[in-house]
Amino acid sequence: MSGHSKWSTIKHKKAALDAKRGQRFTKIIKEMTVAARIGGGDPEANPRLRTAVLAAKTANMPADNIKRAIQKGTGELPGVQYEEVVYEGYGPGGVAIYVETLTDNRMRTTPEIRHLFTKHGGNLAEPNSVAWMFEKKGWFVVAAAGASEERLLEILLEAGADDLTQNGDQFEISTAPEVFQAVQRALEQAAVTPSESSLVLQPKNTVELDAKKAEQCVRLLEALDEQDDVQNVWANLAVSDAAVGSRAN
Repeated sequence: MSGHSKWSTIKHKKAALDAKRGQRFTKIIKEMTVAARIGGGDPEANPRLRTAVLAAKTANMPADNIKRAIQKGTGELPGVQYEEVVYEGYGPGGVAIYVETLTDNRMRTTPEIRHLFTKHGGNLAEPNSVAWMFEKKGWFVVAAAGASEERLLEILLEAGADDLTQNGDQFEISTAPEVFQAVQRALEQAAVTPSESSLVLQPKNTVELDAKKAEQCVRLLEALDEQDDVQNVWANLAVSDAAVGSRAN
């Protein structure tokens, strides 16, 4: 895939801009609240909450914000009740798109998501239309300056990770979902702090588009990602770096 970017890579680069707008904080707070409601408020006993708390700390979220989000989930503080809703569809050029949301009003969210698809040349599809095109993976990003490849390989082989690749000035680590927590703990114990750590949906195959359709599809993906109720947008887009230009920077 040399010379090409997947939507997931563009999305990770965009995360820094989201943080400046406060959008990333909002998404993480929602995730912590739901995770605490479903699995309890102890991160050590609740893997989903533990992952969300680590994401919050990586984003430099104040400890008080983390505590309040968890307490809203456990019911110790009043809070909004969020429902997890998934939307599946297709973008320009037949790109498969999987959208995860946390919403307090499905009747508001559904038409807004449908409108974004339609506005940008895509369409919503039936449930399970594209889910089979993705597989769940653990995902970590570590700055190359923070650890040598040899040291990371030693840590990851022992913890059971699947793959380690270098992408510019960072290492990208892929794991099976069932060893995600083990790899997370192994990195912590080795004092290696990832800039990203989460469970992701990776496409089994990717679709490459020409410049015009790629630009249109990236606009759709960004519009979905910026919708208030959306937590994650996954797509099997692969496009030449030149086609998306500065949007990936």
